[in-house]
Amino acid sequence: MTHDRIEKIEDMPLVDAKSTEKLIHDLQTQPSERVKELAEMYGEAATTAELLMKSVSRQGKAITETHAIRVRQQMEDLARVASAMAATGDGYAEHYANYVEDAAKRWLLTLDVLRQRGDNFIQHEAAGCPPVLAYDYEIIVDGRDLEHPCNYQLLRIVPPEGIEVLGWKRPYIIIDPRAGHGGGIGGFKTDSQVGVALNDGHPVYFVNFTRDPVRGQTLADVTRAEAEFVREVQRRHPDSAKPVVTGNCQGGWATLLLAATNPDLTGPIVLNGAPIQPWSGEVGKYPMRYNGGVLGGAWQPMFWSDLGGGQFDGAHLVMNFEQLNPGRNYFAKYYDLFANPDGGRARFLEFERWWGGFFVLNEAEIKWIVEQLFVGNKLVKNEAQLEPGRTIDVKHVKAPVIVFTSYGDNITPPQQALNWIVDSYADEDEIRIRGQRIIYMIHDQVGHLGIFVSSKIAKKEHTEVASTMKTIEALAPGLYEMKIDSVEGRGQDKTFTVSFAERTLDDLRKIDDGREEEAGFAAVARMSEIQSEAYDLMVRPVVKPLVNPATAEAMRKLHPLRLQRAWSSSANPFLAFLESVTHQMGTREPLPQTNPFLMAEKLWAGMVEQQMDLFRDVRDALYEQTFLSLWTNPWAVAFGKPKAIGRTLHSETELRALPEVEMALAHMSSGGLAEAVVRMLVLMADSRGNVRRDRLERSARVLTQDEPFKSLTMDDRARIIHEQTLIATFEPEKAIETLPDLLPSRTDRENAARVVQFIPGKIDEMAPDTLEMLQRFHKVLELEPVTGDVLEDPLNSDKASAAAE
Repeated sequence: MTHDRIEKIEDMPLVDAKSTEKLIHDLQTQPSERVKELAEMYGEAATTAELLMKSVSRQGKAITETHAIRVRQQMEDLARVASAMAATGDGYAEHYANYVEDAAKRWLLTLDVLRQRGDNFIQHEAAGCPPVLAYDYEIIVDGRDLEHPCNYQLLRIVPPEGIEVLGWKRPYIIIDPRAGHGGGIGGFKTDSQVGVALNDGHPVYFVNFTRDPVRGQTLADVTRAEAEFVREVQRRHPDSAKPVVTGNCQGGWATLLLAATNPDLTGPIVLNGAPIQPWSGEVGKYPMRYNGGVLGGAWQPMFWSDLGGGQFDGAHLVMNFEQLNPGRNYFAKYYDLFANPDGGRARFLEFERWWGGFFVLNEAEIKWIVEQLFVGNKLVKNEAQLEPGRTIDVKHVKAPVIVFTSYGDNITPPQQALNWIVDSYADEDEIRIRGQRIIYMIHDQVGHLGIFVSSKIAKKEHTEVASTMKTIEALAPGLYEMKIDSVEGRGQDKTFTVSFAERTLDDLRKIDDGREEEAGFAAVARMSEIQSEAYDLMVRPVVKPLVNPATAEAMRKLHPLRLQRAWSSSANPFLAFLESVTHQMGTREPLPQTNPFLMAEKLWAGMVEQQMDLFRDVRDALYEQTFLSLWTNPWAVAFGKPKAIGRTLHSETELRALPEVEMALAHMSSGGLAEAVVRMLVLMADSRGNVRRDRLERSARVLTQDEPFKSLTMDDRARIIHEQTLIATFEPEKAIETLPDLLPSRTDRENAARVVQFIPGKIDEMAPDTLEMLQRFHKVLELEPVTGDVLEDPLNSDKASAAAE
């Protein structure tokens, strides 16, 4: 190498200027990024620790307080038993002999009831598990005859004698849950959802399903069948409004699927105790949601379906429900029967006939339910597909949605029933922009099954919801809470005051205690997918060849829930004698409640149930803490992040830019009396934030029975309400200023102002904001200020003619 070349090399810079700047930038930024990552990790670890502490604190407090109260009560009962024993004196032996005789009779009577339950089970199975409805019915459409066959049926409820059904009234369609049990729970009492609708003169239809699915049927086939059922009901009642569709529990999300995939088909939909957002809940409560993370994800139903020859036995689901409350399901309900076998026989057998009807699902159905809903949570994230290429979007629902839930429901708590609204909409204005009406009602204490079967709930909440259907479509689009405010009268004459309070998404968020633990469910969802793939590749090829139709049927027959009923039936030779023995026994004379041995028996039963409940509570606490430890730590949260992404929500600017909004605002000055009245009603509702049902009824009467509204079709009326709601939402001041453009004549202005004042009623009953808004309307319309009441409908032509005469 020459001397000149060496000098040139020495003169060359080792690193150019840009590289130097990049190196310095990297050295400066790497520590801060690493610190940020570490801060996030420690923050997630702190969240996990906080969740665990919250769980331990709440669970510990609840267990301590609840069981301390029960133990104190047991000590008091023990003292009373001891006093009663001491007071028997010389009658001790007599009391004991009477107790032994009575207990022996009760044992025989109880065994006979269980024998009858077993016989009912065998007969019910032999009949194919028909619905347990308290009403006669006829099959209108059988899903097995449709283009896409499935095991669903449309039943028409035959009104009992003395009840008149009016063909022009809005029909009701009830969809029961297919979650292991059969259909009929929504109508197996006269005081039920079916009974409420029938008593008000509505035609009632029931969506039933047979025990065994059609081979190859999917939930897409079921949804198609339900849509055809609704069309058939509409064909039968051409002069009535679109039918109300009520879905109970699992039937609730099925109803939501129906309305989302067929948005122009149904009338209002009612979701009773329906789990739409299954990841949600409250730390320290509602342990059922943790099962997927603790016991395994979607691979389990795949495995049980393989053992069932491609079908999943619903008895597995029923057993899961029973294990939620073992004290009640494995002891207390049987002790209650033993304590009063005469009086409790009919009720026990009635409920067990439904509870003991075990139904089957195809693997494709149960897998869809687990992967798309309960573990995957894809419905809320707008990722669920009913079938390839057919995504389900809950925002496509056009019908009013009524959600009924309860704080006492440990299977579908309020958060699971309501958080889908929070996750699907940017804010409450988006609900209004899309023309949707979502109404929710939360009960304080009724349990899950009580929502569907409780007579008290039927007489109050379901009755009020049914009566509200006449007016609910007169509500402006938005989010409302339905509140039953007061009671008047007694017994059959009892009435309730119902109101609708406007709510925001923040109001729904307050129902929850935070949603940090839901990051763990995202990790479970991802792990479930990995496990399912591993099972499909490595385990399934081994399991499936071991199963044939005979072994699959044997597996179903040998399920513990079926065995316990079959063994206790008359087919068991050791129990066949019970029927004749109990008939010979005659009428049992109950023991006095003061018998000390009977008191001791009740004390013992209470102690057994309390100990089983203590086991349940400790088990649930361990479930929750195990889940939080496994799935909410920083590594699990990082693992689950791809599945934690929710649906993309529109910004306020994007919502305003929607075509329907721009179109409505562009035509703000177009319209007439109908548009002006609707706009003023929407503005007035916004000002007071609460609508009483009597005012809503007057509004509904005006908007459906008075001209110019009477001549409008239901779709045209809905369009006007939607458009004027958009205008009042985005440009409330201009909405008021442009009212004179809609009402050029003084006669129209006076009529519109009077009709809008007629709806809220007397001036002294109006909220200050309502009266202030009315005065603004009068001012902008150049009318005299409001001074007197308007108690007659100004648009009612009959009353107007009578007044003129």
